[in-house]
Amino acid sequence: MIDLQHVTKTYAKNGVKALSDLTLHVKGGELFGFIGPNGAGKTTTIKLMTGILTPDEGTVTMAGHDMAKDRLAAQRLIGFVPDGNDLYDRLTGMEYLNFLADIYQVSPQQRKNHIEKYLDIFDLKDAIGNQVRTYSKGMKQKLVVIGALIHNPPVWILDEPLGGLDPRASHLLKEEMKRHCEAGNTVFFSTHVLEVAEKLCTRIGVVAHGQLRAQGTLDELRSGEVGASLEDLFLELTDDGGEEA
Repeated sequence: MIDLQHVTKTYAKNGVKALSDLTLHVKGGELFGFIGPNGAGKTTTIKLMTGILTPDEGTVTMAGHDMAKDRLAAQRLIGFVPDGNDLYDRLTGMEYLNFLADIYQVSPQQRKNHIEKYLDIFDLKDAIGNQVRTYSKGMKQKLVVIGALIHNPPVWILDEPLGGLDPRASHLLKEEMKRHCEAGNTVFFSTHVLEVAEKLCTRIGVVAHGQLRAQGTLDELRSGEVGASLEDLFLELTDDGGEEA
């Protein structure tokens, strides 16, 4: 579902090499956690996966589509929840969701089913007719999640998706992530909450200084260190990080 081969990215403005020869493969059915210090290259990796950035070297293939050759086809198969929730504040919540459904050409019945399901899950029914500018941070995050998944994409890419969510909404989103993978789809998400990654993910990748330091199941990452926590492994594999990436 997700395949990055020897990807390198340098920001021309400041000459910072955000990623260096990164190779990563995530299969269907995997819930893949991506962790690393601030500035390690997590957000740059996600921007390359979603077509926001292009690599200087290497290839990015999403759901069988080469991002460099068939970007729009690849993006139609991705649901992306960015870190932050910049929205059209003067639209109502429902207008925002219908706007995204129109972009992805979602049928009236499919969008109705999706919106009703997630408004119920995230308890937004009473606010969906209000302008987005009246929403709290947590409500905006819920709206972003609903909109990102409205076309039922096989690949979910979530950048710190639990930020701002209350405990109930956070739990329900994690359950949805697991159900999505159980259906043979893929979830790739970055998080600073190591406990969440440890409990939720089938595999984990650790990035530092733009390089993938390790990837695998928690048992594989332990490499014989019986009982080692993800926090212990993270501290072993990373240091203070580099420039913001």
